[in-house]
Amino acid sequence: MKVTVYDTTLRDGMQGVAVNYTLDDKIKIAHELDAMKIDYVEGGFPLSNEKEAAFFRQCRSERFRHTRIVAFGSTRKANGTASSDAHIRALLDAETETVIIVGKTWKAHVDKVLQTTKEENLEMIADSVRFLKAEGREVFFDAEHFFDGYKDDPDYAVQVLRAAHDAGADCLVLCDTNGGTVTTEVANTMANLPADTLGPLGGHFHNDCGVAIANSLAAVDAGAVHIQGTINGWGERCGNADLCTFIPNLVLKTPHESNVSERLAHLTHLSRFVSEKANIIPDRRAPYVGDAAFSHKAGQHADVLAKADYLMEHVKSELVGNERHIVLSELAGKSTVLEKMRSYGEFSKKSDVVTGLTELLKEKEVQGYEYEAAEASFDLLVRKALGKYKPLVELRNYHLESYKTADAPSQTVGRVFLNTEGREIMGASVGVGPVETLDHALRDALTPFYPFLKDIALSDYRVRVLNPEEAAAAKVRVFVTSTDHETSWDTVGVHENIVEASWEAIIDSFEYYFNRYVNGDS
Repeated sequence: MKVTVYDTTLRDGMQGVAVNYTLDDKIKIAHELDAMKIDYVEGGFPLSNEKEAAFFRQCRSERFRHTRIVAFGSTRKANGTASSDAHIRALLDAETETVIIVGKTWKAHVDKVLQTTKEENLEMIADSVRFLKAEGREVFFDAEHFFDGYKDDPDYAVQVLRAAHDAGADCLVLCDTNGGTVTTEVANTMANLPADTLGPLGGHFHNDCGVAIANSLAAVDAGAVHIQGTINGWGERCGNADLCTFIPNLVLKTPHESNVSERLAHLTHLSRFVSEKANIIPDRRAPYVGDAAFSHKAGQHADVLAKADYLMEHVKSELVGNERHIVLSELAGKSTVLEKMRSYGEFSKKSDVVTGLTELLKEKEVQGYEYEAAEASFDLLVRKALGKYKPLVELRNYHLESYKTADAPSQTVGRVFLNTEGREIMGASVGVGPVETLDHALRDALTPFYPFLKDIALSDYRVRVLNPEEAAAAKVRVFVTSTDHETSWDTVGVHENIVEASWEAIIDSFEYYFNRYVNGDS
């Protein structure tokens, strides 16, 4: 069976907490979804605001190779006509080949929200679908609160589906709008539907019970040929079915077919691209696309991977565009270090460099360093051990001075003096705090000689106090996450002085990028 994938990141996904996109973001995301060969991309509700309407206007001049852009709306209002309804007219004005309209399935919503009769609700649905079909549109019908409505009155829920089907709807999408339906209910409900008389069925599941993916797969097993979801699972409340999990499950774990299977290796990039546009740090533990999805911490696991990787990983990371990570921690042994060094050549557990790095790792962790979440810093240790490290700068000194007046916020003035490639250079900056000022002063000094620094941003900064019993003299561990907007990496610094720990993490970040991407092997 071939399953159509329908993305609603740009509408339902934007209803999630802290999720927002500019118009330019939405256009770029739509093109990335097109590159993934997502069949349909719901662009939003054109009547809701000017940005939504502008998206559809701009899409008319954009070229999408595979994806169809969809305008979202609702059925006409009660006691009116579809031809004169503002919502319906907005769908036509969007000029998309495909539209989707949402209608009520649960009698309680008909009574309390629409405040009309069951019969009028059916006519609202039929009239809206029939009118849009007559205008030449492909029409999908979202049966809102379908599973709740079916539990309340199965006969009426089926009448709703039949009204849309008989009016010409191209697909009937069964929605678990409250997200309260569990997987057995989905399977049982769909098994009891007169599916052979209703035409193509779809599914739209929210994740309030944590089973939106399971429900989507159960719907496919029950005959659904159209599944809706969002990238990274964002959406109202607990979110929607996460297409970054559903898609590989569908493609790799079931016999069903889908157009997205051709572009599965694009999936991790898509997930991180959408996160970047929303300015949200990607979920490390996300299945398939997260940094941790193919990460292994224990030394025994690394040993097994080296011998037969399929014994520890259910799929190969490259299938979804991700990569394996061997995590460095106090649990690591020579097998872990050996695996991390494979990209630098052939080594064995008896190699002096492997023994030395294993001992160094454990010594550094006693001092407070943690490389599990800072693999870029460990990469620099490996390069230094192998003689493959080239220093970016040598510090001569830095000076920071914070000051505050009674009627103005505090500020920090900073200067940094460096040596780089035989030159003495200086950078300066004024910022709010010492870490920001130090970062900007470094960039001020180095960017004229190393323009790549303009592409690097610090996307996260985290501090952990290691020995709080020492109070203000406690040692701190600083983690810095950096990105060039395509990939990200983490570095660590440890010191009793938070500025010194931050300096170490920031310098490691710059030097890692310099050694790997500018002067190195990528």
